[in-house]
Amino acid sequence: MKTAAQRENQEGATVRPASVEDAVYDSIYERLMSLAIAPGSRIPIDVMARELNVSQTPVRGALSRLEREGLVYKAHMVGYSAAPQLNRKQFEDLFNFRLLIEPEGARLAAQNMTPAALHHLEEIADDMAHGAAPVDRTSRYSRFARIDAHFHDEILRIAGNEVIRSTLFNQHIHLHLFRLMFHSRVTQEALEEHNELLAAFRVGDSVTAETAMREHILRSRDRLMLAFE
Repeated sequence: MKTAAQRENQEGATVRPASVEDAVYDSIYERLMSLAIAPGSRIPIDVMARELNVSQTPVRGALSRLEREGLVYKAHMVGYSAAPQLNRKQFEDLFNFRLLIEPEGARLAAQNMTPAALHHLEEIADDMAHGAAPVDRTSRYSRFARIDAHFHDEILRIAGNEVIRSTLFNQHIHLHLFRLMFHSRVTQEALEEHNELLAAFRVGDSVTAETAMREHILRSRDRLMLAFE
């Protein structure tokens, strides 16, 4: 089943939730990303259903999807709980992992780039910068996190190495990292760094693309490191 991020259209407008479950998923996702649901806290299905004015069925479906993304956990006799926040060691491990594979992915993507693939990547980047404007900061930040993950996944799809791509995707790294903190630098500076990547892709410069991705990851690490200070 596709996530809400994968249901974004390609003109920069957000597709309206196709079902009650989609709307419930979006609502709980935003609460998790903004820490309105505290890391490690229980998420009683009956309470959530009452708060959202829906039956328990779409809440169960939404929580099941969020469990697959690693944002909630389900324990026997306990039920669903919000995933704990990353600790510093996990944070550093994730960034070291990204540095091992994403610069290489960007290099391969530059080599494999086609006009159609570049156009699609530019559409995703434009959606991040100028897409539908959520009404509040929480929605805006949560939406950016999803599309940012899609942008990086698309680069690895173009790279053509499905082992690299699936390994990164299954970690849901971007969602967990963006969940650490709200900060305007996290989004604005990321957009600028994405533009540097796109510039390298436009001219098929694999060396510059690799360097730009490495710098993007290092700068992102520095921005989010503030969460531990």
